[in-house]
Amino acid sequence: MVLDKHRKDAEFTLAPVAKRFINVNPNTISWLGLIVAAISGVLLYMSYDYRWLLIPAAVTVIVSGYFDALDGKVAKLAGKCSVKGDYLDHVFDRYADMFMIAAIALSGWCDTRIGLLAVMGVLLTSYMGTQAQAIGAKRLYDGLLGRADRVVLCFVFPIIQAIACAFGYATIDVFGWNISFLEIMMIYFAVLGNLTAVQRVLITWKNLGEAEEKKE
Repeated sequence: MVLDKHRKDAEFTLAPVAKRFINVNPNTISWLGLIVAAISGVLLYMSYDYRWLLIPAAVTVIVSGYFDALDGKVAKLAGKCSVKGDYLDHVFDRYADMFMIAAIALSGWCDTRIGLLAVMGVLLTSYMGTQAQAIGAKRLYDGLLGRADRVVLCFVFPIIQAIACAFGYATIDVFGWNISFLEIMMIYFAVLGNLTAVQRVLITWKNLGEAEEKKE
């Protein structure tokens, strides 16, 4: 996980906007983020047949990610943080992930088998983080691939794909395998996502062992 450790560096982009939205219910912002994520999924899916949609898809991905960060900032400034709001945020995050990643998995940009592994990696990564919290440990964010990384990559790679298509390179040849840039991203999610899930399992297992030793 690279970008999640630098969330504070993005505060300057959130604070001014959050102050303007101080009277808006944070859950409303969460809903806006989810709706934009759904739109990004539609655009990503359709972009294989309509390549010009790649750039709008990238824009909606980053806007959705911004709303996802903004709702929490508004909640803190307005003193409206709640367990229900946190729960809703996590639920919407998972749906947003699937809107974007499953859309690519089902599109012509990606082999469906690779897409399935990517979806599995992303879901298991998130599940292992919350499962640690469910058994009484701290919510786990450690790992090689976090949500902030996924959002940024889902923003960058459609742009790279659009540029490649503009120059006539919708796919590139890798050892005789024609592969798109979006498929490269999905392979990255499949590998790093599942490795992160395993990594979180091992970290939680170690933490539980240390907690048991302290009780003894």
